Amino acid sequence: MGYYDDHSQNRFREQKGNRGGVFLASVVGAILGAILVIIAIPALSNRGFLPYQIDTNENNAVESTNNNNDQNIIQKQVSYDVNTNTTKAVEKAADAVVGINNIQSTSFWSDDQADSEEEAAGTGSGVVYKKAGGKAFVVTNHHVVEGATKLEVSLIDGTKIPAKLLGSDVWTDLAVLEVDADKIKKVAEFGDSDSLKMGEPVIAIGNPLGATFSGSVTQGIISGLKRTIPVDINQDGLIDWNAEVLQTDAAINPGNSGGALINITGQLVGINSMKIAQNAVEGIGLSIPINSARPIIEDLEKFGTVKRPYMGVDLKSVSEIPAYYQEEALKLPRSINYGVALRQVVPNSPAAQAGLQELDVIVEMDGQKINDVIDLRKHLYEKKKIGEQLEIKYYREGKLKQTTLRLAAETTQ
Repeated sequence: MGYYDDHSQNRFREQKGNRGGVFLASVVGAILGAILVIIAIPALSNRGFLPYQIDTNENNAVESTNNNNDQNIIQKQVSYDVNTNTTKAVEKAADAVVGINNIQSTSFWSDDQADSEEEAAGTGSGVVYKKAGGKAFVVTNHHVVEGATKLEVSLIDGTKIPAKLLGSDVWTDLAVLEVDADKIKKVAEFGDSDSLKMGEPVIAIGNPLGATFSGSVTQGIISGLKRTIPVDINQDGLIDWNAEVLQTDAAINPGNSGGALINITGQLVGINSMKIAQNAVEGIGLSIPINSARPIIEDLEKFGTVKRPYMGVDLKSVSEIPAYYQEEALKLPRSINYGVALRQVVPNSPAAQAGLQELDVIVEMDGQKINDVIDLRKHLYEKKKIGEQLEIKYYREGKLKQTTLRLAAETTQ
């Protein structure tokens, strides 16, 4: 006996129909969800909500996100090429700057050269300024090469070349070397130091502290023009010369001597020479203006010495002579406390031929007052040429006299 429940069958049909509708709705929902995800991914990526890493060839950039405390941080590493006026200037001039090795012989037990040893006595810098006839010419400082028995030039790649000293000048602290030009690639271009302005950027290139820091580059400005620095040539405590130099705050350290001071176009405007090294002083570097150095360099290269006018006298400033001797030995009037006394006159020299004698006191040259030995040398070396006439006023036995001499070439340094 069977029992048939029509309500149960209807319920079965209803449940079967509901399952089909749910399945269809799920499929449609999945499709819609997939479409939404596809649309949303680019937007989320641009806003940094999704972790990703992109390596683009166009800008060489790499971006990534890190999840740190639920904060997404984008990091970008960019590779770029720096090309400024400074880098261009250094690239133009750096290879023309070389190292200078001063090698001296030492003998501990005897004067026999066989027992002597050679060792590096010091290092400095130099600038290649010319190539001709298979040779290259290097300018450096006199004090860098002083006392050397051998000299070497070190290139930026460490190559060492034997160097020959052509000439050196103690007054201007300049020297010229000659080397084979085979391995010399760059030559410095001369600039115009007279056109420099206060505050103009300059760059110092050299080898501070030796080969370890070879080719070092420091930048600064022109801090002063035509600075006058007293120089004691023979280390006797008396000032022999006033060097006219450029002042810069570009760092110049021991070993930079003889190196290049260049302008922003890479032209050589100075030869670095001295540094005021006091505990209380920093940022004062000194450089020989290239316009003043060029005639000295040319003479040293051609003649091995500087062709300066020559008088043939031994000098002493009146201001260095005690007042008693000014009156008793020189017979100067009391109103005359300046000038230059002649301690010796070389026989047959221009001074002797002009009638000058020992104990004469020169007080004027070509109408210009001469206060001391420095004034006399500057007038002679900077304003006169070999073969020119020189008008001199001087005191002898208390009387003012006048003479004319014709300057000759200096035969010895």
